Amino acid sequence: MDIKNTTSRPIRVPLPAGKRLFLPPGGKGQITPKAAEHPPVQALIEAGDLELKGGSKSPKSSGSSGGTTKGPGNAGPSSGGIRHTGDR
Repeated sequence: MDIKNTTSRPIRVPLPAGKRLFLPPGGKGQITPKAAEHPPVQALIEAGDLELKGGSKSPKSSGSSGGTTKGPGNAGPSSGGIRHTGDR
């Protein structure tokens, strides 16, 4: 979910688990739906300091594209794991 600071001053948005989101004047950020239901966030929205917009997640296609995808069983170079350096 997108959130926007509608005030002319920087604002600190208190989020669940003791976290905070800092927004400059007119700044935008993203929060989870759970955070949007947090009472301090709701109070800022009702006061008009914040504007909440709908979800920004892109819709996932339900159809098959017909292409192959890389998965755990497909061969390919490893992009993670341990980096080996030095003498072996």
